[in-house]
Amino acid sequence: METILEILGVIFISIGAAFLLLGSIGILRMPDVYSRLQAGTKASTLGTLGMLLGIGFFEPAWFLKIFIIMIFVILSNPISSHSIARGSCRSGIKPKLKETVNAYRDAMESCEESIKKDDK
Repeated sequence: METILEILGVIFISIGAAFLLLGSIGILRMPDVYSRLQAGTKASTLGTLGMLLGIGFFEPAWFLKIFIIMIFVILSNPISSHSIARGSCRSGIKPKLKETVNAYRDAMESCEESIKKDDK
């Protein structure tokens, strides 16, 4: 007979696998780098956390190590995604959508304008 921890482990591993599957489908279907980053980052973060949590329920002795890995994933995935998006924006890769809001470009333009005013 399975224990409640094993049942929870199977549930969380299944949820994590579903997120990873949907994320990979999203990466294939999205039109540009920015949309793919969003799909890949969110799905890989949630999928990895679900899988790790499920493994933690199967092996309670490993839970502290798994918790440390989960913290690392939570911190590193959004930072790496932001770095890739910023590099794509700086290299001139345009989004495929017609209507876009580029807050980074607007901030850079206003910063450059204020620098020009200070130089005068």
